[in-house]
Amino acid sequence: MLKHIVLWKLKEFAEGGDRRTNAVKMKAMLDGCANVVPGILKFEAALAQPGLEATYDVILYSEFADKAALDAYQNHPDHVAIKPFFGAVRDERQCMDYEI
Repeated sequence: MLKHIVLWKLKEFAEGGDRRTNAVKMKAMLDGCANVVPGILKFEAALAQPGLEATYDVILYSEFADKAALDAYQNHPDHVAIKPFFGAVRDERQCMDYEI
């Protein structure tokens, strides 16, 4: 099994929306990718919550059966289609994949 974790820190304002608006839009776009390929075992997108410590605005925690499933997700047209918006609104991105 492979875990794929991505965190995004967003710009204060980009693509016509403020940080919170863009975070909500990102989460909805990620949620739309939750079942795009076989081999996705877990797919959870979340937003930083007021009152709880957070240094990033959006997180994706996901688990894949294997690297082939992650690669299929990375190259799926629905995932590829959201990348331009994510690139335009993010200030920073961190990613880590690891096998267990």
